[in-house]
Amino acid sequence: MDSNLPCLLLFVLVGWVESSSDNVTRHFDYCVLGAGPSGLQMGHFLSKAKRDYIILERNAGPGSFFHKYPRHRKLISINKIHTGRQNQEFNLRHDWNSLLSDRRDLLFKRVSSEFYPPADAYPLYLSLFEKELGLRVRYGVDIGRIRATQSATGRSYVLTDQHASDYKCSVLLVATGLWVPQQVEFVGSELVEGYESISTNPDDYRDQAVLILGKGNSAFETAQSIMGRASRVHMLSSSPVRLAWQTHYVGDLRAVNNELLDTYQLKSLDGLVEAQLEKMVIVQRKEEGRRRSGGNKTEKKKKKRHLYLTLNKYIQNQEKRNRSDATAEELPAYHIDNFSMRKSYDRVIRCLGFRFNFSVFDSSACPPNSENAKGRLPGVTAWYEGKKTPGLFVLGTAAHSRDHRQSAGGFIHGFRYTARAVHRVLEHRYHGNPWSSTKLLTTQLQSWILKRAGEASGTYQMFEVLGDVILLRGSHCQYVEEFPVQALPQFSALSGHEVSGQGLIVLVMQYGKKKIDFLGRNRAETDWTKAWKSNFLHPVLYYYDKLPTEEEIKLRPSGWPLPRPKALHHMVEDFLTEWDSPISHIQPLRRFLEHCVQTDLRAFYAESCFRWTLTHRKPPLFCQQGYLKQQGVVHDSRLWQHAHDAGLMPTEQDAGTSGADPAFPSYLAHTGAAVSSGLKLDL
Repeated sequence: MDSNLPCLLLFVLVGWVESSSDNVTRHFDYCVLGAGPSGLQMGHFLSKAKRDYIILERNAGPGSFFHKYPRHRKLISINKIHTGRQNQEFNLRHDWNSLLSDRRDLLFKRVSSEFYPPADAYPLYLSLFEKELGLRVRYGVDIGRIRATQSATGRSYVLTDQHASDYKCSVLLVATGLWVPQQVEFVGSELVEGYESISTNPDDYRDQAVLILGKGNSAFETAQSIMGRASRVHMLSSSPVRLAWQTHYVGDLRAVNNELLDTYQLKSLDGLVEAQLEKMVIVQRKEEGRRRSGGNKTEKKKKKRHLYLTLNKYIQNQEKRNRSDATAEELPAYHIDNFSMRKSYDRVIRCLGFRFNFSVFDSSACPPNSENAKGRLPGVTAWYEGKKTPGLFVLGTAAHSRDHRQSAGGFIHGFRYTARAVHRVLEHRYHGNPWSSTKLLTTQLQSWILKRAGEASGTYQMFEVLGDVILLRGSHCQYVEEFPVQALPQFSALSGHEVSGQGLIVLVMQYGKKKIDFLGRNRAETDWTKAWKSNFLHPVLYYYDKLPTEEEIKLRPSGWPLPRPKALHHMVEDFLTEWDSPISHIQPLRRFLEHCVQTDLRAFYAESCFRWTLTHRKPPLFCQQGYLKQQGVVHDSRLWQHAHDAGLMPTEQDAGTSGADPAFPSYLAHTGAAVSSGLKLDL
């Protein structure tokens, strides 16, 4: 017998065992599909909660999208490191790249200090985030099919990779982002180059006429890169350009990319045009050119391809509309001699953005197309669960249909908070843990609202989408942070908190709805009596005596994040975004809160409380919860410690018999939130 035969048999057996092990179905409670920023963000929350999860990524490292995009390698997400503040929550308002974690040092500034960072820095940051938090990521797993199965234990999802291995999970969290180029079908589209494959070397466009389809940031980024070399750059889309500083939507054209607007408005050959892409045709004509050879002065004819834009209605032979060549009679200049785009182009480039990859889902697991965003995104509920796909949640940019062209949910500085909201939904639904909240005395509510308005980053970035919900319960209240406001009809089921008969207050950040000149003289409102006319971002409080219904959410006034409340309060916009002015901000807020809770919320010194106690049957709530429990007005932790050391504050032993409610966290008093009037907050 051949001496090599046993070795050969052993090799085959080992290979068979390994192959068999690859085909074993792996079970997890949670599968996160994609190791981009939203996938790693969710991975952190699952890891922190000690859940059974796996992150599956088809590439060799995290954030693979940023290895290629944006093509010209500059991010437009703000990286403002120096704010003059040490408050990390406040600083996240101006840090658009960092993910959320308990590590104060795990911020994007570790890899870049540039205000608009290089794109290559982001995969590096994500690698740090993954490794230093010990997230469970499996790379090189290319999921090609996702299907749903139903069993006695409930619905689950099965993901099949390129090796025919299955991953089965109870909850699927899709964090694949948008990476499939958006295309529009029209005659001649085969002559168009795509943003995903164009040359990024400006010299390749030297002295060329270029037509760019699209007017978003990718289109203007491309135009800005080549405008110094190209002979002319024209941009075409169905709608006029929208400027982010006018619309307050970060996905619209950012100033960092808009240099072509100068050359257009100052008439330097570049320009913008509006037309329906579906109605246009790109055709080519080969025209003869002449060039001289060597020194014999003989001329040779050379045919050069020229691309023209024309319209469907000018194509004469409708039966041959799929061809891309054209006669002179089919060009628009033949019909309109001053047609704006009558000259030929050397190149036409498509920059129309990206769409969600629906192809990996079979019919049992595929979420529907969104009703907005031209159906490019999956349709999801207000809590980011796929419509008609229970147990499948969409994270990150792909979940942007909830706030498309409204808020920041399609961008890192927005979806890091929506991912946290989804995790809180999961914790309650599958593990019985209610949405995290803070129990406050009603007299503490004003100070807490001012603190949140002045520093909270989640409601600030996800304005009109995430809001703080305050559950009123008489002498105390429950403060629930960053709840998706359009999910209020399902609040109790999603959060685990019940609404009492005394109602609730919702705090959201909003822009004004009136279209104005945002650089004009009267662009800002400073009169607190006209706070409802505020145009820039400002806090708005809605009071309801009961939860709004789904019908009320659906029929809310146009542009409103919530239906009409029983009472509404706008805090006047502030140039410094610090809503702490005694007359303009604090006093109107207190009056509104007093209307909602039907009690006096003023703060009193001990002498005033003493008089109230002697002269009134029922002293103000502040005196009941402060003075009558041996507590005076203490403004900050230093004064509190001084009073404690002087024996003016009750000891822990005394507190147990003084009637103080032990359910309230002791740290509130130390921060000054327990008894502060709100006139001065250490933010």
